[in-house]
Amino acid sequence: MKRTVAASCLLTLCAAFASAGQLEGQKSPPAFLIESIAGQDSFMFYCAPCHGRSGKGDGPVGAALKTTPRDLTTLSTRNGGTFPGADVLAFVTGTTRALPAHGSSDMPVWGPIFRSLDPSDTRTKIRIENIVAFVESIQVK
Repeated sequence: MKRTVAASCLLTLCAAFASAGQLEGQKSPPAFLIESIAGQDSFMFYCAPCHGRSGKGDGPVGAALKTTPRDLTTLSTRNGGTFPGADVLAFVTGTTRALPAHGSSDMPVWGPIFRSLDPSDTRTKIRIENIVAFVESIQVK
């Protein structure tokens, strides 16, 4: 059965809450938008469930996906020693990904998701830029 982007996003967010231990005993529904826009905080909340806390593609949700999440620590190595920041930014925001005709990618298009959760375009832009900067900081040298 093919997953939809919404289902993948929900699975990712639920895993984030479960891994943070925030579901137990919570009286109100969990917020899907964390207040912090720091790159590491956003990465740990939104990306680590699939890509792992270290970014190596070994997150707890990754095993359930049809495509293994990428090892984000080797992007520079795979691109001749240069971090492809603009490409990563475009991929995360969804500007370089065509919507698939049949099924969906397991990787959510975070740009529209963040924009729907936070009405501030400025905060959304900064959040995504900070995530990309964090991914650059975890590159293996």
